Amino acid sequence: MSDYKYPNPPVKGGAVVYLSVEGAVKAAEFYQKAFAGELAALIPPDDQGRTMHAHVYINGASVMMSDFYPEHGHPPVAPAGFSVMLKVDDADAWFDRAAAAGCTPIMPLENMFWGDRYGQIKDPFGVIWAINGPLK
Repeated sequence: MSDYKYPNPPVKGGAVVYLSVEGAVKAAEFYQKAFAGELAALIPPDDQGRTMHAHVYINGASVMMSDFYPEHGHPPVAPAGFSVMLKVDDADAWFDRAAAAGCTPIMPLENMFWGDRYGQIKDPFGVIWAINGPLK
């Protein structure tokens, strides 16, 4: 596609997260700020303001997303039953940056019994991100 920004970027990571969100372009922009993401690809929005594909690198992995397309069997639904886990070197720095960007802490960072520092934060699109790093 000639209007596809950054065509055919490499896909990073073993299991790739693909999110359906209300406002995929805004989510891609937000993830760049909250999670130090890098835009890899973006299909421009259609005449209804929806994009069928955005691709952001976060913490060395690909996170992809699109808007909901009810006419193609993808109606709007709230994210539920999963979280996106980020294994990072400094959980506090990642958690604090995400909170400062507009995420809502839902489980404060704590040193956990399994030997990591762990907490959860919800982004403005309803996705829960689990932040996991070494003990402090």
